[in-house]
Amino acid sequence: MREKHRQQQARERDAAQTPESKAALEGRSFLYVGGRDCQVAHLRQIASAYGANLIHHDGGLREAVSRIDNVLPSVDCVFCPIDCISHDACIRVKTGCKKWEKAFVPLRNGSKSSFERALQTLSQGDPLQ
Repeated sequence: MREKHRQQQARERDAAQTPESKAALEGRSFLYVGGRDCQVAHLRQIASAYGANLIHHDGGLREAVSRIDNVLPSVDCVFCPIDCISHDACIRVKTGCKKWEKAFVPLRNGSKSSFERALQTLSQGDPLQ
């Protein structure tokens, strides 16, 4: 079982390392609101493999939800795992994305693979909104 998991991770890493995907997201900044704290380093690593910068906000657990308003103007896109975010933070993100005309991408869950799929879709030029 662990070997299968390692093979899956290796495939995901290889997919993230393709030159086309790196070029498509190079220099872009993303905000990830919510999720699990233990995943943040992994999510940053995945974004980095695509050439992007990932900013994380915990969705109001320890950080003030109002900080989202300060970060939104400086990012290209916002990701929110719908299973790991407060209602207040989600509403604030949606409202802020409309105000600043930023892409809002709800993720099915807070898994690494869900985030990776969204980045892959974005890198291929497919609309995420």
